[in-house]
Amino acid sequence: MTTLYTTDHEWLRIEGDTATIGITDFAQSQLGDVVFVELPKRGRKLKKAEAAAVVESVKAASDVYAPVSGEVVEVNDAVAAEPSLVNSDAGGKAWFFKVKIADKSELDGLMDEAAYKAHTA
Repeated sequence: MTTLYTTDHEWLRIEGDTATIGITDFAQSQLGDVVFVELPKRGRKLKKAEAAAVVESVKAASDVYAPVSGEVVEVNDAVAAEPSLVNSDAGGKAWFFKVKIADKSELDGLMDEAAYKAHTA
């Protein structure tokens, strides 16, 4: 299992040809208290960098972008029902959706944890 990061503060946990996607702890700390999460529909085909989900906090609404192209195979209904999970466990229980990766070469431009920490420093 590999975890990668985008410059837009999404994380992806890669297992085989599936990516589980959420927002980073850094992103949720910038947003403040999350009050609403809108997830993509199962079966939706996403293109890399396309807006896939929405996170709303008391401060702002932000798009969550698809870090890779692929089909949404699962969504996390728990995070839609309890948006505060994003604040308490952004890198764990508060994942947003899972995508069947269409093109693994799209992973090449993403950051590992060390590069992401440097990016947010």
